Amino acid sequence: MTKKKYYAIAKGRKPGVYDNWPEAQAQVRGFAGALFKGFPSRAEAEKWLKNPSYNRTRKYGKMPETAANDTLPEDGQVTIYTDGGSINNPGPGGYGIVQIYKEDRKELTGGFRHTTNNRMELTACIVALQHLEYRNVPVVLYSDSSYVVNGIQKGWAKKWRKNGWVKSDKKPAINPDLWGKLLDLVEGLDIEFRWVKGHAGNPLNERCDQLAVASARGNDLAIDEGYDG
Repeated sequence: MTKKKYYAIAKGRKPGVYDNWPEAQAQVRGFAGALFKGFPSRAEAEKWLKNPSYNRTRKYGKMPETAANDTLPEDGQVTIYTDGGSINNPGPGGYGIVQIYKEDRKELTGGFRHTTNNRMELTACIVALQHLEYRNVPVVLYSDSSYVVNGIQKGWAKKWRKNGWVKSDKKPAINPDLWGKLLDLVEGLDIEFRWVKGHAGNPLNERCDQLAVASARGNDLAIDEGYDG
């Protein structure tokens, strides 16, 4: 899991290369049409600045890539990023969350001793909404899990629950305990789930990944009762 350390700002208050996200964020937050991307080295960041662009091509069977400048926190809405994963899948797992509303930003993370990638992706969303402080404004939640985003946005999870957690192919839905919790949490919220490409230089997605990995590698991890109880 690559850690991005340099941020190239092509369009912002002060274009250039920055070696930390808080300083880079100050150049793009609230700046209309901001264009930026994260890189593992300064050389790559400087190279991209000479011809800044995003690959927006849609590939068959995959969701379209969301460019970093399309996922900036917007005024009047809560922006949430989540990520989760497990080492060796299944194995020790963790989740990471970043929530931003106006000038308020908070991070949440946790880990389990034995779980799966998908359970951690779902858990990240659940914990994020359980700790949502601003419930009367629109919420946009970004996840790099098409499993999670499609499950909510396309109504799959609702259909599974309605059918007794049986899918259209007559096979049992996986992780019904977590899907049930997530469906209950989104009810009554003005919320949209959006897919964002993982490990593609999006600073907030990268930060969630860092939190998730650190927690998965921690000590005295909790038991995932729905999986390893």
